[in-house]
Amino acid sequence: MAHNLNEKDGKVSMFYHGDVPWHGLGKRVDKMATASEAIKFANMDFTVKKAPIVANYNGEMLKVEDKFATLRTDTKQVLGTVGARYEIVQNTDAFSFFDTLVGEGEAMYETAGVLGKGQVIWILAKLPGFIKVNKEDIVDKYLLLMNSHNGTSSLRAKLTPVRVVCENTLNAALGSRRKQSDEVRIQHTASAHDRLEQAHKLLGLSNAIYNDLGEIFSKMSVTSITGTQLIDYVKTLVPDNEDAVKFNTRTENIREKILSLHESGRGSDMARGTVWGAYNSCTEYVDHVWGKNTTQDKKLESMWLGAGATMKEKAFSLALELVEIKK
Repeated sequence: MAHNLNEKDGKVSMFYHGDVPWHGLGKRVDKMATASEAIKFANMDFTVKKAPIVANYNGEMLKVEDKFATLRTDTKQVLGTVGARYEIVQNTDAFSFFDTLVGEGEAMYETAGVLGKGQVIWILAKLPGFIKVNKEDIVDKYLLLMNSHNGTSSLRAKLTPVRVVCENTLNAALGSRRKQSDEVRIQHTASAHDRLEQAHKLLGLSNAIYNDLGEIFSKMSVTSITGTQLIDYVKTLVPDNEDAVKFNTRTENIREKILSLHESGRGSDMARGTVWGAYNSCTEYVDHVWGKNTTQDKKLESMWLGAGATMKEKAFSLALELVEIKK
């Protein structure tokens, strides 16, 4: 399958621990990596700088005011165009930021990688402990960091629970339920490093947030859902396309697939007939069915940060309404 993972000196810029992702691409390691090891394993040990942009007009080189190119200093590849106030957060600094969030010696780095020419990097750490749902369904605690070097997005850190039995990432939109969010976004400005300290304080509450999620997931697992409620849940999650002139076959196919996953998906025997099962039928669809015709790295970005993540957050919010959890 085609991919957009960066390659340097014939090696894919990614490492992983555990099950083989992306058809074996990347460097497999036998144990969790430290931050410094992750940088080397994933070929992230490069730096980025801002360089002036010039325009060639009839042989005269004219500087473009207030615009700069970001480029890798090792390969001299241009990664993007940014403004004068944009401040680069180097990969080593991003990893240091990650370490401060989880505490020294507590982070367990499972995977890290580089997309494109180096425009985007990510690191995923497994945090200590887990959530036990209804005594036997285990959800692991993860923390994800993604950073861009092309000016398209901020530095983002977010909590990413993973249901072990089916490897579903359980995006949860908790912002409306608590003063602190389960995600931090830090702009690439002159104050970026100051905001890292604020992010550290915020995500230091990760244990409290995961405790909240544990209670919510458990209540979902003991709340029954009728066939009619399930159909209404899926229809609300995947609404009719108002722009479709004729019957929207694609919409109906998505709904049918989610409903079938509720009956026979991964781990459905542990959650069938409950709100927990309804929510996980959506997350399984996004993580394991949606985007079969796209590259794996694009699919990963969607399920963590893009359209797939949005769909899972909506599924979570609708599930909250079904169990009537008060703010």
